[in-house]
Amino acid sequence: MLRTSALSLVLAFLFTVASLAREPQQPPPVESTTEQKTVRARDFGVPFDGTPGPFNAITDVAGVEVGYTTLISGEGKLVVGKGPVRTGVTAIIPRGHDSLNDPVYAGVFSLNGNGEMTGTNWVEESGFLEGPVVITNTHSVGVARDAVIAWRIKHGAADASGYWWSLPVVAETWDGWLNDTNGFHVKPEDVFHALDSAKGGVVKEGSVGGGTGMVCYEFKGGSGTASRKIDITVGKNKPSQSFTVGAFVQANFGRRPLLMVAGVPVGKEIPGSVYNEDTGSCIAVIATDAPLLPNQLKRLARRVSIGLARTGTISGNGSGDLFIAFSTANPNVWAADQITHTVQTIPNDLMDPIFNGVAQATEEAVLNALVDNQTMVGADNHRVDALPHERLRELLKKYNRFKE
Repeated sequence: MLRTSALSLVLAFLFTVASLAREPQQPPPVESTTEQKTVRARDFGVPFDGTPGPFNAITDVAGVEVGYTTLISGEGKLVVGKGPVRTGVTAIIPRGHDSLNDPVYAGVFSLNGNGEMTGTNWVEESGFLEGPVVITNTHSVGVARDAVIAWRIKHGAADASGYWWSLPVVAETWDGWLNDTNGFHVKPEDVFHALDSAKGGVVKEGSVGGGTGMVCYEFKGGSGTASRKIDITVGKNKPSQSFTVGAFVQANFGRRPLLMVAGVPVGKEIPGSVYNEDTGSCIAVIATDAPLLPNQLKRLARRVSIGLARTGTISGNGSGDLFIAFSTANPNVWAADQITHTVQTIPNDLMDPIFNGVAQATEEAVLNALVDNQTMVGADNHRVDALPHERLRELLKKYNRFKE
């Protein structure tokens, strides 16, 4: 009896440990003993243009939900299959959990194709994004894709023909400098957790989710987000209409000397090196509530390039820079329960304010990924420093770019 009870306790303990290992985990402690708190680029006087939404996040677009699974364990020498582990999964659900079966109009763009974003052939062909966008590390795309299908079967309904089918959009950036990327530590349950935990409101940034092990401009990179309010007018005597654009980036790109912050050559002022070449990537997701057609959303996705360029990147040969944009307007226009649908859209001649919002939000999202972050040590004791906050403030003042 005692042996049986003891064995039961041990098994229960091991099950609990295994379960916790798949839950989001906080980054390892940095050298500073001060408590980590959320800080964003605006907090350090970066003079951004445009007006953000209340969360300054992609979730300012009503209905959009973001979830993470963050996997951090181990330290020291890299042992493939054991760690250290510095990786995770990000999930973005366009209309939220309550509208999983209502696809959104979408468009995609590749600035440099040295990367992967599955499912985009059908997005291009159909004009619809039919499920979540999931982002992880390069060698976990396969398991993430299969897990999204399994999750959709569990949570969604069959199509009109009675079949469940899905061509998920799963994107990646490489985290092999800090993470045991060939150890395949992302499991289906990690993808399920990111999807199940997705919610609106404040979005965590930095070393979380798919961005956990990422490096940006040879500082610690990762997940970042921002938003812009857009007002469009057509005449003095006509009321304006307001819309929102939100950007989310998994920032894992750029050489240190290229980094620009509000026109300040921060990368040259804070020299340092991690790589010998630009080996990273950037995945960007743009959301808007403006009523736009798929070809117009492709144009929005292109404008991510401008926002990234403002931070200094040249989109190097080794960088997989892949972007997707979607609109939460025009619900249920996919449904074949009627012969025609009435669809709203904004004329091309009125889209410039939206283009501007995409560029502004993308730029700020990248800088938020850099600022709301901490130094990380990973595989083989590789260390990537966070962008030093006070030095950033000093440089903004030096170049007369600091905003009180």
